[in-house]
Amino acid sequence: MVRRPLRKLSLPDPAERACGLWLGELEERLADPQCDRYRLCRDVLLDIYYPGLASYDDVVADPEVAPATRAALLALDPHNVTLEPEYYDEIDAARYARVKPLLWLWQSFDRSPLGGGNVDVGVRFRRILAPHIFRRCGKNFKCFQYVEFSFGYNMAVGDDVVVHRHVLLDDRGGIVLGHRVSVADYANIYSHTHALADQVDVTDAEVVLEDGVRITYHATVLAGVHVGEEAMVGAGAVLTKDAKPWHLYLGVPAKPVRVKPNAPPGITDDPRHAPT
Repeated sequence: MVRRPLRKLSLPDPAERACGLWLGELEERLADPQCDRYRLCRDVLLDIYYPGLASYDDVVADPEVAPATRAALLALDPHNVTLEPEYYDEIDAARYARVKPLLWLWQSFDRSPLGGGNVDVGVRFRRILAPHIFRRCGKNFKCFQYVEFSFGYNMAVGDDVVVHRHVLLDDRGGIVLGHRVSVADYANIYSHTHALADQVDVTDAEVVLEDGVRITYHATVLAGVHVGEEAMVGAGAVLTKDAKPWHLYLGVPAKPVRVKPNAPPGITDDPRHAPT
């Protein structure tokens, strides 16, 4: 294997100045305890999707404006949309009301020309929003596009966590990501289950990924699972039970197949951690 560290890139000066000013203003507004997050979301999305539009209120109120255009403009305001988690019975309405506009802003930014695949600006943008959504967010959080959460407020994230594209983090029952956790593209982490006999019989159960855990491409972690330090869930695996530290899990359902070669001394000799 060849080590291939990521290249370091920077935006051209005009783009960096424009993005830096915009992100700085966003961060400053969010830091204000009196910030109206719903108005903030509407303002940011208006600037992104309809740059130069003179007056939001005037256009929405204009009877000559096409109904589809009016509906699209109204949807910039999170008051005028419903998101799937709002239908969940166990929602804490007061807590969700605070994060909903930021979740809508996050999702809508990812679907905009400015967001989308724009890695540099996107990572910085989401890093600003995350501490205002999650229960806890550590340093250097790095999140790529099209990642979705349930409530958001049940997420606890450590330092240097990386979440790649198209990941679902269902935090209905809570998700804890330790330091240096990596979740690869199209992975799914669930913290709720449905009873076999009755779909509306739902059990919430927290998922914990300890420090250094890697969840790789298209893998799934089911509710209530505890993944030990530095464990790895391989591509396409479905983890249904707790995972032992420093082990690689493969298959459906996932089982331990080997100890990682960089495991500390004693892991392979300890019968509690021996592969089965």
